[in-house]
Amino acid sequence: MSFNIEKTDKKRVVIIGGGFGGLRLALDLVDSDYQVVLVDKNNYNQFQPLIYQVATSGLYPSSISFPFRKLFDKSKNIYFRMAELRGVYADKNMIQTSIGKIEYDYLVLAFGSRTNYFNNANIEHAAMPMKFVDESMGLRNALLSNFERSTTTSSQDEKESLLNVVIVGGGPSGVEVAGAIAEMKHYVLPKDYPDLDANMMNIFLVQASDRLLPAMSEKASKKSLKYLEKMGVNVMLNTHVNDYKDNKVILGNGQTINSKTFIWVCGVKVPTFSGIRPEQIGPGNRLLVDQYNKLLGSDNIFAIGDCALMQSDANFPKGHPQMAQPSIQQGALLAKNLKALLKDKPLKAFTYKDLGSMATIGKNKAVADIFGLKLTGPIAWMLWMLVHLRSILGVKNKLSVLMDWTWSYFTYDKSNRMILTAFTPQIMREREELERKSHWGDLDPNKNR
Repeated sequence: MSFNIEKTDKKRVVIIGGGFGGLRLALDLVDSDYQVVLVDKNNYNQFQPLIYQVATSGLYPSSISFPFRKLFDKSKNIYFRMAELRGVYADKNMIQTSIGKIEYDYLVLAFGSRTNYFNNANIEHAAMPMKFVDESMGLRNALLSNFERSTTTSSQDEKESLLNVVIVGGGPSGVEVAGAIAEMKHYVLPKDYPDLDANMMNIFLVQASDRLLPAMSEKASKKSLKYLEKMGVNVMLNTHVNDYKDNKVILGNGQTINSKTFIWVCGVKVPTFSGIRPEQIGPGNRLLVDQYNKLLGSDNIFAIGDCALMQSDANFPKGHPQMAQPSIQQGALLAKNLKALLKDKPLKAFTYKDLGSMATIGKNKAVADIFGLKLTGPIAWMLWMLVHLRSILGVKNKLSVLMDWTWSYFTYDKSNRMILTAFTPQIMREREELERKSHWGDLDPNKNR
């Protein structure tokens, strides 16, 4: 297999990753004098701030995803290839991917970050992450399947394990998913499962530090804690999770929580690839870059977004937060700098403009540190909705999300509660054959019982 992209007289920019930074860079290079190749393991961009709503049945996966080829179908200089990066050959200006090699004039690494399990194999095997759309669908399936199983089990211990939800990580993702699941407990379970005592469902939010949303203001932390506790969430501050065994979450204080819904959203790390030298890698495996987002020790390799660590910004000596805005701003500036390189003009150094942070906990419950203001309640909630709705790609997606939000607001209902599992035709045939043999074998009158 190969990229099948003809080399032209245009310089080639290869972008690895179509997240916030990589996509912004590609969009800003449309119709430029570069040949641009965007590489991503998925064929769509995903709006990560709303992934938790897919996991809790509030939105369809397609509402927060947009195909790359649709975005660039009218762009003659942009090429998309679905592949994964395997290694970088900086001395040859070439990368190795899952579909072959491709040469570059400029390489931009924007592959983001992955969930960090802190080298605990048991947690990595059992916990459910929530960073990508496919992971959120898996979490939704698990959550709904556990609800279904809890109605049929006769064991109180198993029912407790199925209904207990443990969320590890008190950042925006943890706070938001905890609030969304709490709303499911209060408004969905009583209607969908009238024969199930919703009071048996317990939601635990475990945070290692002394407050929620540590990157936001003290006011936001206290208000989010108040919201969650009022919604019935058991918030456990200054508490570490040490392990997970036998369907039990083992805490640092020796306490255990019986749970089969174990959600892990407490940290990220950057994946590593061959060809990146040790001296180019900083804390969390982030790639060390200069003020122009150029990989240290390289002339034509750049890194932006979550995977980049810029220590030259005086306001952020430990690097910029691994959030959407730094990625977008770095992608936009790098596009300008790449265009400047074609004209032998000087590059502009990156300076992050902090636009603030926000998180939503539930209906009319949100916190926002934005424009120098510290907002809470309905105003912060409306602002959160407007900002996120504006950022979603595609008019159809915006309308779909707005309709789902409006429906949920007035009905407290989450209408996307389907347990969906995708199989290839071959796997389906094998499963059907196995089930047929198992079923008819049990009914065989000649079989000894």
